[in-house]
Amino acid sequence: MKLTYRPEIDGLRAIAVGAVIFHHAQINILGHQPFKGGFIGVDIFFVISGYLITSIILKELIITGSFSFKHFYERRIRRILPALLAVMLVSLPFAWIYLLPSSFIEFSKTILYSLGFSSNFYFWHSGQQYGVESGLLKPFLHTWSLSVEEQYYISFPIVLLIAFRYFRKYLIHILILGFVISLGLADWGSRNYPSFNFYVLPTRGWELITGSILAYFEITLGHRSKHQTLNLILPTIGLLLIGHSILFFNDKMFHPSFYTLSPILGVCLIIWFSNKDELITKILSTKLFVGVGLISYSLYLWHYPIFAFGKITDFFNNNLLLLGIIILILSIVSYYFVERPSRNKNNNFKVIFYLISFFIFFLTIFNFYNLQKEGFHNRIPKILRDNLIINLLENCGGGKSCKFNTSSNKKVYIIGDSHMGSLQHNLKKKIIKKDYQFITNTFGGCLYFPGFNLVNLKNQKISKCNNRYFQKIKQQFLQEKNSILIFGGKFPHYLLNYVYSERVIIEERKHYQRILYGQKFIPLGKYDTIHNSFKNEILELSKNNKIILIYPIPEAGKDVPKNIFLQLINKKDMFSSDFSNLKDTTTPYNAYKIKAKSSFELLDSIQGDNIYRVYPHTLFCNTNIKNRCVTHDDKYIFYSDNNHPSTKGVEMINDLILKEIEKIELKSN
Repeated sequence: MKLTYRPEIDGLRAIAVGAVIFHHAQINILGHQPFKGGFIGVDIFFVISGYLITSIILKELIITGSFSFKHFYERRIRRILPALLAVMLVSLPFAWIYLLPSSFIEFSKTILYSLGFSSNFYFWHSGQQYGVESGLLKPFLHTWSLSVEEQYYISFPIVLLIAFRYFRKYLIHILILGFVISLGLADWGSRNYPSFNFYVLPTRGWELITGSILAYFEITLGHRSKHQTLNLILPTIGLLLIGHSILFFNDKMFHPSFYTLSPILGVCLIIWFSNKDELITKILSTKLFVGVGLISYSLYLWHYPIFAFGKITDFFNNNLLLLGIIILILSIVSYYFVERPSRNKNNNFKVIFYLISFFIFFLTIFNFYNLQKEGFHNRIPKILRDNLIINLLENCGGGKSCKFNTSSNKKVYIIGDSHMGSLQHNLKKKIIKKDYQFITNTFGGCLYFPGFNLVNLKNQKISKCNNRYFQKIKQQFLQEKNSILIFGGKFPHYLLNYVYSERVIIEERKHYQRILYGQKFIPLGKYDTIHNSFKNEILELSKNNKIILIYPIPEAGKDVPKNIFLQLINKKDMFSSDFSNLKDTTTPYNAYKIKAKSSFELLDSIQGDNIYRVYPHTLFCNTNIKNRCVTHDDKYIFYSDNNHPSTKGVEMINDLILKEIEKIELKSN
C-alpha cells in the first residue's frame, strides 16, 4: 500500500542518522563531546518505522479487508537485505586483512547472527556494553537495531491482523496497553537488567508502538492535526526536545526508560503537527535534509564498520574528516546502485531473491568455515600464532573454585582477577609437577576485599563480586594451615575504591587517563577502605599460611599483538622475523612507577616472615632497555592484549612464582 510521501519524515531520518554518526565519531570540541546523546537517533528510527509500517498495514486492511504477507515481506526484503549484504561483503576482505584470529571469529559470529535477525541477543549474551570503547572495535555492533526492527516486522503484522479481525473495536486499547506494558518493562529493566533492556524488542516495542498509535489515529480520523496554532508551535517544541536529548543525554542514564519519553514525544509532535506552512516542516523538507534522509539507511549501515576498521587500523585518530567523506561516498553509491534498483518494482523480485539467497549462502558458508578454522590463524605471523593463545582453565573462573591433584595434602591457592586467571593453566601444570594440590579462586574484575560490596552506582545493583563471594573464600582460607596462598591482580584498578578502565597514552609527557565505570566498593562496616581490608585480611591469613603477593603486571597501553600485526601489514612483510623497526615496542618505566606507586605502598606495608613477593616488572622493565618496559622481543610477545600476559609472559611470571615456592620449601625444611 503506497503512502502519501512526507518529505519532513526523511528530514527526521536525516537528524536521526546524523545524531548516531556524530555520536559514534566521538567528536570532541574543547574537551567536550557534544553528541553524547546521539544514540537517541535509533529511537527516532523506531518511532518512524512503527508509524510507517502500521500505516501500510492498516490502510491495506481497511481498504481491501485483507493483508498480503507476501507483498509486505517482499518489500521488507527489498528494503533491508541487499544493502546490508553489500556492506557485509565489502567488509569481509578488510576483516581478513586487519583482524587477528579472535576478532575475526567474533566478526563471523556477528555476521551469522545478523543474517539470522538475532544479533541483538548475541551482543547481549556476550556481555557487550553499548557505547564503551571495546564496542567501537566491532564492525557490526550496530546491527542490533536492525535485528530489533526485523523481529518487529515478523511479529507485529501477525498481532495487528489478529487484533484487527477479532478485536477491531479495541484495537487502540490493545496498542495503548502494549505501549504501557513495554514502557513499564523498559523503565524497570533499565534499573535492574540494563544490558538486556537496551538490546531487546519487548523493552523497545513501546517506541515502535508510539508510531503505530499515531498511524491509527491518522487513519481513523482521516487527518492529522488541523489546529493551526498548535501546528505552528508544537513542531518547534518537538525539535527542541530531540535536540536537547542529543546534546544532554549520555550513556550513563537509564535507557530506554521514562527518560526516553522526551525525544519520543518530540518525534510525535513533528509527525503529527507538521504542515507545509510551518517553519520546522519547511526546514526538514529542504533538499539537504531530504537527501540525507533518503540515504540514511546506507549511512547507518556503512558508518559503523568504517569507524571500527578506522580505529582498528589506527587510521581513525587523525582522519575523521576523510572517514566521513568515505562514509558519504559509499552511502551514495550504495543508495543509487543497490538500494534503489532492489526497491524498484520493475525489477523482477525472483532475480533479486536469488541474488540475495546466493550471497546469504556464501556469507553463511564462509563464516561457519572461518569459525571451524579458528579465524584462519595461519594467515598471521608465527610469532603471533605461538604467543596469542592462552590455555584457560575451563569453568575455573567467574568465582567458581576448581581443585586439582586433590590426593596431595600440600596446597597452593591462586586468588585474584583476570590477571591471575591468565596464569592458572600454566601454573597448574608446574604446581602439580611438584606434587601440590592446586586450587583456583579467580574472578575477572575482582580481587580480595572482605567487607565490601561492589555496587553499580547507576542502578544500585550489587555485583557478583561482593562480600558474599569474599566471605565464602575467606572461610575456606581460615581453615587452612601451612598452605601457600598466591594473591595478585590489577591493584591500581581498584585502589580508588572504584572499578575503572584506563585509556593509556604512551607519550612521554602523559601517562594514564582513568575512566570510572560507575562501580564502587561500598564498605559494610569493618573497614573503611579496600586498602585496609586487603592488608589486614592478608596479615590474618599469614599467621597460619605462606602468602605470595604478585605486584602489578606492567600494562602495555596498546594492544601489542594488534599493533605488531598492523605494522607488519603496513611494512608489507607479514611473515618477517625482523622486529627492529617496529614502533611502540616499549613503554615508559616511569609511567608504570607512577601508576603502581599506591599498589607498591600497600603491598610493601604488608610485612611478616610468611610474606613472599613476586615483581613481574623486573622481567620487562629497566632490563634490556634502560627506563623502558618492553612488550616483546624477536622471539616472543609478552602480552596477549594491552594488559594481560601472553603465553610466554605467563611462563615468565610463573617461573618467578615457582622460585618463591622453592624458597618456602627450603625454609620449611
